[in-house]
Amino acid sequence: MRFYGGSIMLLISMFLISCDKKETLSEVVERGLKVSSQQAMFLAEELENQEKKLPRTYENNELKTVDYKSWVSGFFPGVLWYLYENDPTEKLKRYAELYTSRVEPAKNMTSTHDLGFMLYCSFGNGYRLTHDSTYLEVLKTGSKSLATRFDSKIGAINSWGPRAKWQYPVIIDNMMNLEMLSFVAKKTGKESYMDMINAHAQTTLKQHFRPDNSCYHVVSYDTITGLPHAKNTHQGYADESAWSRGQAWALYGYTMMYRETGKPEYLEQARKVARFIKNHPNLPSDKVPYWDFDAPDIPNAPRDASAAAVMASALIELSQLDKNEEALAWFDLAEAQIRSLSSSDYLAEPGTNGGFILKHSVGNLNKNSEVDVPLSYADYYYVEALLRLKKIQNEK
Repeated sequence: MRFYGGSIMLLISMFLISCDKKETLSEVVERGLKVSSQQAMFLAEELENQEKKLPRTYENNELKTVDYKSWVSGFFPGVLWYLYENDPTEKLKRYAELYTSRVEPAKNMTSTHDLGFMLYCSFGNGYRLTHDSTYLEVLKTGSKSLATRFDSKIGAINSWGPRAKWQYPVIIDNMMNLEMLSFVAKKTGKESYMDMINAHAQTTLKQHFRPDNSCYHVVSYDTITGLPHAKNTHQGYADESAWSRGQAWALYGYTMMYRETGKPEYLEQARKVARFIKNHPNLPSDKVPYWDFDAPDIPNAPRDASAAAVMASALIELSQLDKNEEALAWFDLAEAQIRSLSSSDYLAEPGTNGGFILKHSVGNLNKNSEVDVPLSYADYYYVEALLRLKKIQNEK
């Protein structure tokens, strides 16, 4: 018995020592970036000779791809540009340029609000890092296309066009596409774009949020009165539920709008959404949310790593923009999310997961589409979050 007890004490001692050796945040970031580079190169090589194809997900041991017309087309090129920023090798640059070029035809699309996702994540990052004037021209053309979807009576950019129960649907995701317009406005002096994005952000602030500061996914406006006639969901559990990635888009969107405009109401809205997320009783202990905060099968509901990645990236930026005492809480939550996403529970082993970086995201559970799979936008915002953390650490 004495030997057995001594063995237990030894194991406990070893456990405590291992706990003391918790990775520093810098070590987590570097490890995450290393795995991200290995995976991105794996995926880039896989599709290099498949003209026009861009990665979307890996499902049932099969790589699923899209072309430029998909809303997710710009994320993989964006991942490559971020990784090139971190490690400026010629090979990474060549792949970033190759996959970015595959998105270019999207610049002329007027049938989608997602041009910010498609073009700013790809060409925007490319221009930021290379100052290639042809990239700026693509962003200018794409912004002109996106601006055609704005209705001044409603004060918002149309998301999907009329559908059975919606006249003029606007989804919370649309906040993410305003950054490209802001960038082009500042680059070209086209003030009408700033007026447009402020109108959209103000309309969304007024109509999309509930008293508890969660947001609806879809708000549809009456095209005659300009007022909402329906507030629903498309990808969440229920009309009145809090779809997790929707909350992430809201948090990121208003944080970005405060950075771009300096308007205090946008900072306050970002804080309100951050509080909703941080204090929600259904946020798991590892801070990676279920696909919907109100999913009926919690704690057995699927997690959404993509929502956590978007939240983390936004919270890191919010922690730097917010000058009140909550800034540390935003950073701490983001750090917890990044540590979880960088654990073996979510971060893929190199050479697995079809070349994608993160596991366990949810696209549209209602349609049983892309449930518990890797997704290109989860990877994009995860790498963005890592670089934002690295920049903060380097500035200390």
